[in-house]
Amino acid sequence: QLVESGGGLVRPGGSLTISCAASGFTFEVYAIGWFRQAPGKEREALGCISARNIVTYYTDSVKGRFTFTRDNAKNTAYLQINDPLSDDPGVYSCAANLECRPGWYEYVIWGRGTQVTVSS
Repeated sequence: QLVESGGGLVRPGGSLTISCAASGFTFEVYAIGWFRQAPGKEREALGCISARNIVTYYTDSVKGRFTFTRDNAKNTAYLQINDPLSDDPGVYSCAANLECRPGWYEYVIWGRGTQVTVSS
């Protein structure tokens, strides 16, 4: 399973790091995708970090502001949000798949998500 933590309130110009802790599977061989869903909107793919931290992909709306990392020794992936914008609030989820894929439906293991709010 995957469990996200670290969501909450972040101010414009600030930063927030979300953790995605894995258990019950071989974390190091799975890519981790990151997703966001705002109220009334479809789930949005933010990008992905490959299994051995070799490649990262970012959707254009978060490129340069979001950073994906992972620590395979700790079975944990991280999403750092920098300089949040008004479009960034939502429920942030991580998901695992053997390789990075563009569609959320292609991921096989999901966390429940954690809420992020942007406010001054």
